[in-house]
Amino acid sequence: MVHTTRRKNKEPAVPVSRNDTIRKYITTLLEEGTFSAKDLSQFTRIPEKDVCDHLEHVRKTLNKNNRHLEIIPAQCEKCGFIYKKRDRFSKPGKCPLCHSSLIYPPRFHIEIE
Repeated sequence: MVHTTRRKNKEPAVPVSRNDTIRKYITTLLEEGTFSAKDLSQFTRIPEKDVCDHLEHVRKTLNKNNRHLEIIPAQCEKCGFIYKKRDRFSKPGKCPLCHSSLIYPPRFHIEIE
């Protein structure tokens, strides 16, 4: 007795069609609302680490155009510690006070001055 297995035809991954660059797309999203790096990575379909790199460049270019990137700092879910002095765009690993790894990620939006 011969068993045959059916394989589904996998369709090749089709890249997202964009008229703008990734940084312009991120800027447009941040002008419309407040998002975390993970949210932005899902919208742009790029890794979260790459989003953090793009956010650094977005921040530099916005400062020249009377707009700025507003950062809502990360916060520990357990004790409420707020990472006010943190300059990185990525989510911290654990809380320095209670050592919990349950942390709300930083969120970003663009404010016009």
